[in-house]
Amino acid sequence: MTDLSSYLHISDPTLIFFVVLLIILFAPIIMSKLRIPHIIGMVLAGVLVGQHGLNILDRDESFELFGRVGLYYIMFLAGLEMDMESVKKNSRQFIIFGLLTCLVPLTLTYIMSITLLGYSSKASFLLGCIMASNTLIAYPLVGRYGLHRNSSVMLSVGSSMISLFMSLVMLAGLAATFSENSGILFWVFFATKLAIFIVGSLLIIPRLARYFLRRYSDAVMQYIFVMSVMFLSAALSAAIGLEGIFGAFFSGLILNRYIPHVSPLMNRIEFIGNAIFIPYFLIGVGMLINLKTLMDGPEMWWIVLLIVFFGTFGKAVAAYLSSLLFRLPKAEGHMMFGLTSAHAAGAIAMVMVGMRLEVEPGLMLVDNQMLNGVIIMILVTCLISTMMTQKAALQIVFRERVNLQSNHTQEKDDEKILLCVKYPEIAPQLVYLATLIRNQKLNRELVALNVVYDDQDSLKAREEGLRLLESLQQQASASEIQMQTQVRLASNIANGIKHAFREYGCSEVVMGMHVHKDVSQKFWGEFIQSLYNGLNRQIFLVRFEQPLSTLRLIQVAVPSRAEFEPGFHRWLERLCRFAEQLDCRILFHGRQESLDPIRQFINNGHPSVRGEYKLMGHWNELPKLAAGIEKDHLFVVVTARKGTISYKNAIDRLPDELTEYFSGTNLMIVFPDQYGDQKEDRMSFTEAQHHEENSIYDTISHWIHKKAM
Repeated sequence: MTDLSSYLHISDPTLIFFVVLLIILFAPIIMSKLRIPHIIGMVLAGVLVGQHGLNILDRDESFELFGRVGLYYIMFLAGLEMDMESVKKNSRQFIIFGLLTCLVPLTLTYIMSITLLGYSSKASFLLGCIMASNTLIAYPLVGRYGLHRNSSVMLSVGSSMISLFMSLVMLAGLAATFSENSGILFWVFFATKLAIFIVGSLLIIPRLARYFLRRYSDAVMQYIFVMSVMFLSAALSAAIGLEGIFGAFFSGLILNRYIPHVSPLMNRIEFIGNAIFIPYFLIGVGMLINLKTLMDGPEMWWIVLLIVFFGTFGKAVAAYLSSLLFRLPKAEGHMMFGLTSAHAAGAIAMVMVGMRLEVEPGLMLVDNQMLNGVIIMILVTCLISTMMTQKAALQIVFRERVNLQSNHTQEKDDEKILLCVKYPEIAPQLVYLATLIRNQKLNRELVALNVVYDDQDSLKAREEGLRLLESLQQQASASEIQMQTQVRLASNIANGIKHAFREYGCSEVVMGMHVHKDVSQKFWGEFIQSLYNGLNRQIFLVRFEQPLSTLRLIQVAVPSRAEFEPGFHRWLERLCRFAEQLDCRILFHGRQESLDPIRQFINNGHPSVRGEYKLMGHWNELPKLAAGIEKDHLFVVVTARKGTISYKNAIDRLPDELTEYFSGTNLMIVFPDQYGDQKEDRMSFTEAQHHEENSIYDTISHWIHKKAM
C-alpha cells in the first residue's frame, strides 16, 4: 500500500516556512469558528503536520531554535509584564501559592508512581518534579484580554517561576546522585554559581539598560539590545544548571521598569513574539506528540490517565486552595488553575535528563512508556490549560465591564490630550509622555498640533510641520494609538492653540518648555504666558534631558491649598499613571494638609504606586529641593494662576528660581485645571487679557539690586 506521507513531505526551507505561516494564519481563524482557543489549534496543527502525523514537516533544527526562542519569549514577557510593586506587597501570597503548586502535585504523583505504576523511588521523584513544574503555555491568551496585571495572573506567573526553580533544583540534585560529585561540595558549588548569577544580573543589567537606552533611541538597536540581554541571561542560567527559561524570566523582571507597558519598544517585543516565535514554539510542541503510542495497549492508556489525573488534580488543589486562602473570586481560581496546569518543553527537557541517567548497565531511569506517557500528557494538559484560561479570562473581563458600567467612571472622563509640537528634538518625548499618562481603558486618540506664523515663511514652516507630524503619527502607531494631526496658520500662536483646543474638545495641553534662547530670552518664551493666562484648562510644560524610561524618581512640589483647586485630582491622576508605567518612586513635597489627601488618593486609586511624602513648610523652600535632585530624577512643580486659591506671591519668582537652581534637570511645570469659561469668552474692559512676565515693580527692584551689587 502506498504511503501518502512520502508524497506530502516537504524539505525545501522556503516551503517549510510557508507552511508554518499558513498554520499561524489559519489556526486562529478556524479555531475561532469552533469557539476553541487558538493556542490549541497551533498544537493540534503541529500534531497533524509532524513526523507522527502526516509527516509533512520534520522537527528539524529550525523548529528547535525558533521553538526555544518562543519559550524564552513567553517567560520573558511574563517577567516584563509583572507589576513589581504588587509582587513586593503580596510576596507572602506568591510564596504560599508557589510552594503549594509545586509540592502538592509532586507528592501526589510520587505516591501514585510508587503504588500504582510500580516505578522506583528515583523514577517516581523525577515524574513528580515534571508534574510539579509547569509551562505558561496559555499566557498569550491573557495578553489578548489585557489581563497581564490581574492579581490571579501575576500570582500564577510568580508561582510558576517558584515551582519551576524548585523542580530544576531538585532535578539537579537527582542527577547529582548518579555522579561521583553528589556530596556537600556539589550543593556549595551550585549555590555559589546561582548567587553569582543573580547578584551579577542585578548589578550589571540595570546599568547596561540605563546606559544604552539613554544614548540610543533607534528602535531596531533597542530591540536587539533587549533580545541580547534575554538570551545571555538564558544561556548563563543554563550554564549554572538551571533551564534557560529561568534566566529569560529573571531578565524580564530586571528590565521591567525600563520598558513601560505602553511603550513602542514593548509593542515591538510583543508583536514579533506573538507573530512568529511563540507560534513556532506551539507548533513544535505539537510535533513532539505521538498519538500512535495510545495504540500500544491498555497499559499505555492507564499510564497516561494516572499521570494526567494526579498531576492535574494536584495543580487544581493548589490553585483553588490558594484562591480560598487569599479570598479571591471563583474566576481567579479558574485562572490560577488554567495557567499553572500546562506542561510543555520544560517537561520534555526533564524527561530527557532522565533518559540519560543510567540506573544500571543498559537500563535508563526513564523508559519508553514513561516518555510516551509524558508526551501524551503534554497534549492533554495543554488542552485543559487553554480552555480553563479562556473561560476564566472571559469571566474576569465581563465582571470588570459590569463594574465599570455600574460606576460610570469612564463616561464622566473627558480626557483628550492636545500635543503642541514644533521642534523635532522635543516632540517625540511629548508623544511618549502622553502615551504614559493617558487612560488606556478609554483608548481615546491624541491630537498633535503644529502652529506656524502666518508670514512670508509660512509655506516652508508648514511643510516642516507636516513632516514632523507624520513622524509623530508613526510613533503613536507603533504603540497602537490613534492620532489626529493638524498644521495651523495663525498670526498669534497662543490663540491658534486655544482655538484648536476648543475645536477638538480637548481636556489638557502637553507642550515642551521654551529652550531656544535665540528666539526669545524670556523664560516662558513668546506665547506660553499668554496661553496659560488665557486657557483655564490643565497645561503640562516639560523639559526632558534624558529618556523617560531611565527615570528613577519623580519629585513633586505641591503648593499649599492645592487640594482645593478644581483640577487637583486630574494632575494627580496623570502623575500616578506616569509613575505606574515607569515603575519609579514618586516623592511629594508640601504641607501636611496637602499631603494627606494625596496619600489617600494614591492608597485608594493607585495602590501599586510607590508614593513618599515629605513636609515642605513654605513655598520659599523650593530652591532647597535642588540639592536632592539628580540627573535621573524628574522635578515636577505644581504652580497656580493668578487669582486662584493656591496662588501666592512667591510663585512669581518661579522663572528665576528654576533658571538659577534647576537648570539642566528634567522638569515639568503643571498649571492645574480651573474649569469654568475661558477668558476669551468673557472679554471686558476690566478683565485683563495679557499679563507681562515681570511687573514694572519687579523690573525696578531687580535694577536697584543689580546697581547695589
